[in-house]
Amino acid sequence: MIVPVVAGILRQPDGRVLIAQRPAGKIAAGRWEFPGGKIEAGESRDAALRRELHEELGVELRSSRPLIRIVHAYTERTVELDCHLVTAWDGEPHGREDQALAWVQPSRIWDYDLLEADGPIVHALRLPSLLPVTGPFESPSALRDRCLALAEQGHPLIRLRAPQLNDAQYAASVASAAPALAAAGSGLLVDRPGLDLEQPGVAGLHLTARRLQAPPPRPSRGWLFASCHDAADVAAAAAWGADAILLGAVCATPSHPGQAALGWPGFAALARQANRPVYAIGGLTPADRDRAYAHGAQGVAAISAFWPGGDGQTPV
Repeated sequence: MIVPVVAGILRQPDGRVLIAQRPAGKIAAGRWEFPGGKIEAGESRDAALRRELHEELGVELRSSRPLIRIVHAYTERTVELDCHLVTAWDGEPHGREDQALAWVQPSRIWDYDLLEADGPIVHALRLPSLLPVTGPFESPSALRDRCLALAEQGHPLIRLRAPQLNDAQYAASVASAAPALAAAGSGLLVDRPGLDLEQPGVAGLHLTARRLQAPPPRPSRGWLFASCHDAADVAAAAAWGADAILLGAVCATPSHPGQAALGWPGFAALARQANRPVYAIGGLTPADRDRAYAHGAQGVAAISAFWPGGDGQTPV
């Protein structure tokens, strides 16, 4: 039996989010979690979220959006946790059940004894909602300059996709762009496991769908992303412990000619199986972000929306 649960993650403008300590007398007392609770029979998710925030924190919900939906099996029960990012509320949050509260930056949440089910929520809070993917570039220096422009626009992660480059050319491109991006507070997701993944400006490893069949060892630091196109890919990414996936193509795209589009219903069905943040990709732009949220996405990843001439077909 799966118990439906709703959680509300209150976020301050400075990025801090609210966590609560489970009070004495409850299962896992003393551990920390995001505020929320069971959805009652006949109750909508929105109504449950409003009720739980009022009962637990004494606040009235004003604005929220879907963040992530996860399923987690505890020893005594399995919960389906429907999480919403709350950006506006009335009232000052306080523990109406005598629970301790803490405002914490997502990067420091693991300093607290957080419930295991909330792990993917932390990833969703730390990851951006927009993920640029590189298109054609004329030289390593051109890549560096274009990536720096994206960093200056506020993008903390950039996926370096350059399938036409051999390993040596790819490594030279990383060596050119990564140090400058590190200084700008951004980083690359690279897809060649042989690279030095410890170097500044490399934020993590991205596994293509092909590499999911025999992935390399997980990096000792940074993110592990994966590209997925179907249910088998999603299952493989979960089995190998990917932190997040890029799922598509949602719409037809020149970068994957001949690949059938999932459409939004197909995307949503696979995203529900992922149990981790999922970026929608394939013929999308930042204007599709709200629609992506509504279908279970972390946000949108794209080539052409962020990269001039980025149809993915031009040799690099």
